[in-house]
Amino acid sequence: MSEETKPLNFIEHIIEEDLANGMSRDDLRFRFPPEPNGYLHIGHTKAIGISFGLGEKYNAPVNLRFDDTNPIKEEQEYVDAIKEDVAWLGYTWENELYSSDYFQQLYDWAVQLIKEGKAYVDSQSSEAMAEQKGTPTQPGVDGPYRNRSIEENLDLFERMKNGEFEEGSHVLRAKIDMAHTNMLMRDPLMYRILKKTHHRTGNDWCIYPMYDWTHGESDYIESISHSLCSLEFKPHRELYDWFLDQVVEEGKLRPKQREFARLNLSYTIMSKRKLLRLVEENIVSGWDDPRMPTISGLRRRGYTPNAIKKFIETVGVAKRDNIIDVALLEFCIREDLNKTAPRVMAVLDPVKLVITNYPEGKEEWLEAENNQEDDRAGFRKVPFSRELYIERDDFKEQAGSKFFRLTLDQEVRLKNAYIVKVENVVKDEVGNILEIHATFSEDPSIKVRSTIHWVSIKHAVKAEVREYDRLFMHESPDTHPEKDFMEFLNPNSLNLVTAYVEPSLKEAAVNDRFQFQRLGYFSVDKDSTSENLVFNKTVGLRDSWAKESQNIGAVAKKTESQVKPKNHQPQRKAIDIIQQLGKKYTNLPEEKQMVTKAEIQELAKNVSYEELQPWFNTAAKKVGTRIATMITLGVLLGRGLKRNEDVDAFIAAGLEDKNETLVGITKSI
Repeated sequence: MSEETKPLNFIEHIIEEDLANGMSRDDLRFRFPPEPNGYLHIGHTKAIGISFGLGEKYNAPVNLRFDDTNPIKEEQEYVDAIKEDVAWLGYTWENELYSSDYFQQLYDWAVQLIKEGKAYVDSQSSEAMAEQKGTPTQPGVDGPYRNRSIEENLDLFERMKNGEFEEGSHVLRAKIDMAHTNMLMRDPLMYRILKKTHHRTGNDWCIYPMYDWTHGESDYIESISHSLCSLEFKPHRELYDWFLDQVVEEGKLRPKQREFARLNLSYTIMSKRKLLRLVEENIVSGWDDPRMPTISGLRRRGYTPNAIKKFIETVGVAKRDNIIDVALLEFCIREDLNKTAPRVMAVLDPVKLVITNYPEGKEEWLEAENNQEDDRAGFRKVPFSRELYIERDDFKEQAGSKFFRLTLDQEVRLKNAYIVKVENVVKDEVGNILEIHATFSEDPSIKVRSTIHWVSIKHAVKAEVREYDRLFMHESPDTHPEKDFMEFLNPNSLNLVTAYVEPSLKEAAVNDRFQFQRLGYFSVDKDSTSENLVFNKTVGLRDSWAKESQNIGAVAKKTESQVKPKNHQPQRKAIDIIQQLGKKYTNLPEEKQMVTKAEIQELAKNVSYEELQPWFNTAAKKVGTRIATMITLGVLLGRGLKRNEDVDAFIAAGLEDKNETLVGITKSI
């Protein structure tokens, strides 16, 4: 779909309406405003993509502004990391700005509000103020200091600024309405005393503005036209506008706050506070640990900017929060690396293969294709010799009919080389295979069912491979109020392997990405040296987690069938169960939707295209059934179903549907 015909998201509709109502395109200005209290994570890429994407679409400037109002948590390290991440994603900001640039102006405006009777110094404890604030259903009550005189408030506020009082002794509050239905409007805090050194202003200030007071005023100072933020700030919009009402001058551009759904990813946490805990408790090696959802962690693991941008584009801009399956992110990196990553050979679990009829001391350099997906990738030479390493699970002495690799009775082709046939094996005293002895053939008439990879032992380069799995075992590890998210940590999230790779990788540079043929995609880690190669596994060639989940489900079903008494009632067809699940799908909470989706995917393995095709014509109002049909179609396509006109038409209709869940599932297939 071209840029011209791509449908507008709701934020673009807002901007287009503003332009139609007389706003000049020259007045469009956006910003990405991170707080420098941690590293950016995958959730932030949505906000980054929206703001900078709008800048590119409308040829408008985008500021990178650091909302640095809390010296306790903010550090220059985080500022530098954020700048590196945004630049790595490929975005260029117009201005690098800081809320701390505006501390004097914010202070002056606060003094103005005090003079107008719209702000006052409160000297109560935080507990007392919280109690007086009421509840969502119960109005608050005025505190004892709410009606202090303007003169007393001005004196106290200046003395706060001068450092005469201890932390917690006084705060400045806006004087709005303690009975307001929106609790955020019940005299919110504007300033607190913090005698901490700021990473930019040093010890110039000992009072610091609160986020709600700072954010909108900073947007106004910078002439931001559209202040875009995530949904949790929607209740803050009323306060955002109230604060602007106090300072906006007639004729000057007034920012407009609008909210979008934040990005939540399954098997992941998005809280910087919780991510910091993982770092501080040494659960991970740092913010850039490849298991972390941080942009720096994804970069180190081998993800590309293109894959992350494609993921964000596929997820889209929505008004309602939902959980995106991490498998979609993994799909995007597979798709990108499949086109760009050179193919190489590496063996992660080696067993020795000796080709007995190949001359000792002989070696050949055989031609190997670098990437069949890229015509410009060319070829390389790989060494071949009498003794090789192959993957241990590529050989079985005895195997069933579905095992297509090397056996005592079954020949295979060595990638880019010869056909080999096993003659015998050498074992240790407990039966472990030490060597496989085979003979090779150049006979072109021999038909084989499989090709396996290998490396020449004589030329192989030893390497450390770090295989990563998901950091958490639970799909939503931080949604359980009675459990600590740490209880769901995956104890097997990192597996260290000593591997052997072909010699062309000896010169690989940090961040170089490769496909280890038949194994997955790998990236050179920053710990790598010329003497000690280190690779991180980016992602497998297939979704191994889904396969493991299916195996667990199959075992559970088998166990259940063993304990349940058999009955002679006819078994319901999988397609009928899928239809039943679909009817309830849209009424389920998001967590149960994910479980139901997995059930449908499992059932879909027993559905034929002929059974599914009639459901393509399901009425538009039966959106749950169409969602279940689309999930099933995704499984069938993944299992080799060829697309036809009916399939293409159903997918096209799904992409244009008004239901965001159906659109998201359609995009994922």
